[in-house]
Amino acid sequence: MTNSSGSKTNFLPFVLVGAGLLILIGIGVYLQANKNSDQNTQDAFLLPPIEVDQPAPELTLFDLEGNEISLSDFEGQVVLVNNWATWCPPCRQEMPEFKAYFEKYADQGFQIVAVEAGQPEAEVRAFVEEQGIEFVILLDPHNKSLDTFQNSTLPNSWVIDKRGHLRLAWLGAINLPTLEKYVTPLLEE
Repeated sequence: MTNSSGSKTNFLPFVLVGAGLLILIGIGVYLQANKNSDQNTQDAFLLPPIEVDQPAPELTLFDLEGNEISLSDFEGQVVLVNNWATWCPPCRQEMPEFKAYFEKYADQGFQIVAVEAGQPEAEVRAFVEEQGIEFVILLDPHNKSLDTFQNSTLPNSWVIDKRGHLRLAWLGAINLPTLEKYVTPLLEE
């Protein structure tokens, strides 16, 4: 190829510079995509709650020691009510997450009331001891809690604020980052 003065033009330096620029742009796009991918991966594990604002329902059941416990007993605390069962894999999966969150925030007015949906007391007690759970476990042989919260899907969780209002609800298992993002701000209210 010749230019307007009739001499040959060498395109090789332009091609090399162009290729170098494309490589640098490609590296930049790759790094930005990985940065966004890491954030998206983290966010993908955050299950947003259903936001509600209504008075918490009345619910009274018995714990593993035979004590009668009502949700109203926890007035002034943020309470996560979790309906679960020992046979439910997602329920079992979230228990260590609840345990860790409870241990971190119990001193700040946080309580978990885990309502076991109908399994025999001995089975529930064995699971609780195996997991080292120290939050409130209630037995619900007649699924009173599932009826009260009008949801038979397990697990399901409900958060009651310090004023005694339902604020958040989840259908399905939740994890520690989800609790941190959505429940922790309620502790600060």
